[in-house]
Amino acid sequence: MAYPATVIGVDLGGTAMKLGRYPIEGQCQQELTVPTPTPSTPSNVRAALVEAIRQLDPQAEALAIGIGTPGPADAAGRVARVAINLDGWTEVPLADWLEADLQRPVILANDANCAGLGEVWLGGGRGYRDAILLTLGTGVGGAIVLNGELFVGRTGTAAELGLITLDPAGPHCNSGNQGSLEQYASIGAVQRRFGCDPKDLGDRASQGGPEAIAAWQDYGRTLAAGLASLVYVLTPEVIILGGGISGSAAFFLPALTEELHRRVLPTSREDLQIAIAALGNEAGRVGAAKLAWDKLQALGKV
Repeated sequence: MAYPATVIGVDLGGTAMKLGRYPIEGQCQQELTVPTPTPSTPSNVRAALVEAIRQLDPQAEALAIGIGTPGPADAAGRVARVAINLDGWTEVPLADWLEADLQRPVILANDANCAGLGEVWLGGGRGYRDAILLTLGTGVGGAIVLNGELFVGRTGTAAELGLITLDPAGPHCNSGNQGSLEQYASIGAVQRRFGCDPKDLGDRASQGGPEAIAAWQDYGRTLAAGLASLVYVLTPEVIILGGGISGSAAFFLPALTEELHRRVLPTSREDLQIAIAALGNEAGRVGAAKLAWDKLQALGKV
């Protein structure tokens, strides 16, 4: 079957690899999900990716491949520096390997960065050029999009938004920081602070439980304190909230917005919008595809 000009976006996870073909307009033309090989060593994943891409694209028609990896990539999008939940991944030149195997341009980025780019392209941040994505889940991940492009910093490891300091005397973080935003805004933080998981807290709030509603208001004010620092530095047009906790946003957004307005000067939050991520688990794959289209544009091939 012939397709219009497309790229392939890949979300490389610890248990599954999700692939999709996307034209420049963004509608997914074809998708494929395959298990991540066990053990998930670089060589095994390389072989499995090549096989999956060839299965999705047997005629080698896709123009480029973008891949979101579960950990930081280098600034050039060539090397997976570390990959969380994959075996033995340190400074893996995955883009070079796959370009040799597939004879097409390949580019990498951290999966949270890809999710942010995907949401700005086709999701909750569509239509905006300057955006912050915060994923509120097991951890607190993030992405920064400035002038329509990912900001990853000089080493590729920027935008670890959940690791900014909120309370210097707060709980210790796996990163080595103390009192990071993640320690107050993640699923574990909700469990620790309020004695139940976010779903239960959301259920109780939806039933009108006053303690649950007050807990979510407290959560919103705390999250706003972290977001205030980011807004002052980046002055985004939109903050996109994703991850499982965002499903309870209706209970904490009013308090978050009020607190953000209290903490941030009007000149730094002019026309600032708060949006909810819309792409769910597909955001990483979508953003990886956008990364591939941006790569082709940079090369002058589209």
